[in-house]
Amino acid sequence: MLVLLGALAWFLVLQPARAFLEAWRLPTQTQTQTQTADPGTPPAPSGNVNAPVTQADVQRFVRVRRDIREALGSSFTGLQQVWTEIQQGQTPNLFTAVRVLGDAGSAIGRARQAQAAALAREGLSAERYAVIRRTVNRALGVPDVDFAQAAEALQQGRLPDLNTAVQTATPEERARIAPYRAELTETAALGLLGL
Repeated sequence: MLVLLGALAWFLVLQPARAFLEAWRLPTQTQTQTQTADPGTPPAPSGNVNAPVTQADVQRFVRVRRDIREALGSSFTGLQQVWTEIQQGQTPNLFTAVRVLGDAGSAIGRARQAQAAALAREGLSAERYAVIRRTVNRALGVPDVDFAQAAEALQQGRLPDLNTAVQTATPEERARIAPYRAELTETAALGLLGL
């Protein structure tokens, strides 16, 4: 019985989490190995990356998200379903997290590469993009669930934190995303993957 449980844990939990993390880290490793002015490498952070998010930042964010969604293809559908369940008040369980990781694992590498190329095109550092993403997620009401962190916890043998707490956005943050709210709502599920 223990062997069966161990095998199930390995194939249904640890392997999908491991594959997800390998795909997640792939573009970063490639970028650090090349260290050249590759057109697909986001620029280094400059200035105050924590500066308030502007309307121009939101516009650049929307263009990056379009590229990421296109790269994810059909894997986006499963992630969208989890997002809908969270909106309905359901907290994702471990099996849901593993299913999402398994579905997105194969496409996440392509999505990360598309993200890196789009960030380079838009002149956004990964750090500034993360600040903009947190602001947009707050304005959309996306909870602080990050499946990339959940996969890392699973790989380390810990239960992931799947808390669905939502931070409150300021009226200015909500106003800034208002022109793009419909499109950003459609891609809000990408915030669950940290994209």
